[in-house]
Amino acid sequence: MTHSNKSTLNNRNRLQSILGGSVGNLVEWYDWYAYAAFSIYFAKHFFPNSNPTAQLLNTAGIFAVGFLMRPLGGWLFGNIADSKGRKKAMTISVLLMSFGSLLIACLPSYEQIGLMAPVLLLVARLLQGLSVGGEYGISATYLSEVALEQNRGFYSSFQYVTLIGGQLLALGLQLMLQRVFLSAEDLAAWGWRIPFAIGALLSLIAFYLRSSLHETTAFEKATIVQQKKGGLTALLKHPKAIITVVGLTLGGTIAFYTYTTYMQKFLINTVKLSKDDATLLSFCSLFIFACLQPLYGWVSDKIGRKPLLIGFGILGTLFTVPIMLGLSQATNLSFIFLLMICSLLIVSGYTSINAVVKAELFPAEVRALGVGLPYSLTVAIFGGTAEWLALNAKNVGHETWFYWYVTTCIFISLLVYLRMKDSKYHSLIIE
Repeated sequence: MTHSNKSTLNNRNRLQSILGGSVGNLVEWYDWYAYAAFSIYFAKHFFPNSNPTAQLLNTAGIFAVGFLMRPLGGWLFGNIADSKGRKKAMTISVLLMSFGSLLIACLPSYEQIGLMAPVLLLVARLLQGLSVGGEYGISATYLSEVALEQNRGFYSSFQYVTLIGGQLLALGLQLMLQRVFLSAEDLAAWGWRIPFAIGALLSLIAFYLRSSLHETTAFEKATIVQQKKGGLTALLKHPKAIITVVGLTLGGTIAFYTYTTYMQKFLINTVKLSKDDATLLSFCSLFIFACLQPLYGWVSDKIGRKPLLIGFGILGTLFTVPIMLGLSQATNLSFIFLLMICSLLIVSGYTSINAVVKAELFPAEVRALGVGLPYSLTVAIFGGTAEWLALNAKNVGHETWFYWYVTTCIFISLLVYLRMKDSKYHSLIIE
């Protein structure tokens, strides 16, 4: 290993590194969301219950268990990234995702192998949860470290471009299979395996791209020059940074899952749109959301990270309830779409820069673990339960409780944003 990549990491190498890191992230999140998108088709193949709702609940339960694996993935791959290198952790992570997707694509049904079918489905999902849990911390760290100081916010914003892109890719493939290539019968019989086979192949391509990446200068300096050891014990020496990550993630992750993942169901269940209209509006709004991320990242490079976070905190606190109430009572599709875009304009103040802010809070020897573990725990506890809480609030006849819950969490994060230093001007990333 050379002492530093700084001399060799020219603009072309830097763009190649950012592409490799981003494409891997895109594939990881595509694989993650493909399970949710296609579970309506494969549920009956793994669970013998004749009740379709029970089948979906079983697949949703396995989805939730995969979610709970994310903190473990954040810890495991954070340790690998901080001790063995960002590149090695990213290549192992995407390879693990490939294996999980391939397993789902090839799994025999319950009729063929009995109880082993749902057990193996669970194993595949655990592998995917482990992989995607590690992906956030290591890709956030890598993209932040490989970018130059003056455009770190812009380049690191591509983490959320590709995260959203993974959702769009899974949703787009589903629409194509449904409307162009396969009948409903073929999709239910065997076509649901296609997205997982594609995911496994894409993961191998991402593995190839990542295997040729440059290691970051920040990691090499930490391991060769400073000789500092990372790990959980070393991370706990930075309690203020850990608490900051939890605090700034709390409101952001709940807002993100409310305005993206839950929104499609909200449009169908509460706004009473057709599935086709809800899917189309969700797809279009997510595309615009992805395009917003680099713009906000670029702005943060000019004026700092803190103004964007405070902007999200203030606007999210003031307008979450009015936007959700407005959506629930709206009937005009254009007005509904406008409100959706307003919500995404607000939450972009968090999503576009949260990765770089977290990376800038920690020294190199614990950066990937510091970014990944507290974030994954917060997302598993709050982001992962957002949809469940929303549906339960609606079920007991008090849907507005959830709107106020989201508002409260964003306000708590706002208090953190107001008290924290601007990480752009107090960054611990050393080029």
